[in-house]
Amino acid sequence: MAPNLDSFGRDRVLYQEQVKRRTAEREARRARRRQAREQTGKMADHLEGLSSDDEETSTDITNFNMERDRILKESSKVFEDVLESFYSIDCIKSQFEAWRSKYFASYKDAYIGLCLPKLFNPLIRLQLLIWTPLEGKCRDFETMLWFESLLFYGCEEQEQEKDDADISLLPTIVERVVLPKLTVISENIWDPFSTTQTSRMVAIVQKLVDGYPSVVNAENKNTQMLLKALLLRMRRTLDDDVFMPLYPKNILENKNSGPYLFFQRQFWSSVKLLGNFLQWYGILSNKTLQELSIDGLLNRYILMAFQNSEYGDDSIKKAQSVIACFPKQWFANLKGDKTISQLENFCRYLVHLADTIYRNSIGCSDVEKRNAREQIKQIIKLLASIRALDHAMTVANDHNVKELKILIEGK
Repeated sequence: MAPNLDSFGRDRVLYQEQVKRRTAEREARRARRRQAREQTGKMADHLEGLSSDDEETSTDITNFNMERDRILKESSKVFEDVLESFYSIDCIKSQFEAWRSKYFASYKDAYIGLCLPKLFNPLIRLQLLIWTPLEGKCRDFETMLWFESLLFYGCEEQEQEKDDADISLLPTIVERVVLPKLTVISENIWDPFSTTQTSRMVAIVQKLVDGYPSVVNAENKNTQMLLKALLLRMRRTLDDDVFMPLYPKNILENKNSGPYLFFQRQFWSSVKLLGNFLQWYGILSNKTLQELSIDGLLNRYILMAFQNSEYGDDSIKKAQSVIACFPKQWFANLKGDKTISQLENFCRYLVHLADTIYRNSIGCSDVEKRNAREQIKQIIKLLASIRALDHAMTVANDHNVKELKILIEGK
């Protein structure tokens, strides 16, 4: 019998079985994490969508490890018919060091300093074959044998010439080997939803920016390609992986229902992604980060979810979590009483939230009115924390909050 294929060319029966297996494995992982939180007493503070970075199935992990082991085994045969003096970095280095030491004039005339990075390139790439900074057990490339072997190449007792190409041997290798490797990792492996992976990726890029400023800078072609790959991956995540469901509010009244739990998970995973994007502060430009995080994520998805959230403590807690992601430096040097223009929609929502809380408190008990007033004060503090002082004053005037100065200074 011919297979029953869907519109994507997949066997319907086989695909449905795979979906069921993945769903069962995902729910089993969540159940194990939930049980672990209950045992450690962290259940009350947990928010669905912020829990785990590791969403790979055990089957995928096993297949990946098997494929990696196979590649490592194959790579060990690359130089099996080559003499050590032609593939060992130490042996090759020692020959050129002897040439440089004894016949420096001819060594310099042959432009060996410019040739060495190309010569060592394939040998180092082989050692970096399975290197990825996204894994916790990954070694720092500066502690690898090839780096330590070449670290002091050309450093002799006599003073080096300023135009000596050997001075830039390691920076050039970082530019031509490490940066392209990170570019491929950014495009194909890095998951922007993973806080752990993002922190490690930011750390390695920041390390290169600080340690190798001569090659890792905005004018360098390979650096530009790395940053472009990072941005494309982040934009692809926004377009393909972020989804915010829209439900009628009466559907979300049951907090144990599937739609409510799914809505909460999608909201908090989006907030998590917002925080991950903003870890790149100081590496990517403010304009680019604000375009991705505020225009692309906050205004496009997260604000939509705020419209379906409960007016009160739930919305305020969510707003606090969003603001906690923003770099404080964005607001430190703002002049006047307005915040950055991209946050205008978010500020309007907070003003609307304060008005709604006040209206809902009309006709309620004194205790509920006091709670509503405290919530409005919290909203004023949130607006002040992002320097939206015009909106903070509007809320304070509309609801007769006289402690405006105290609230702003205590932000």
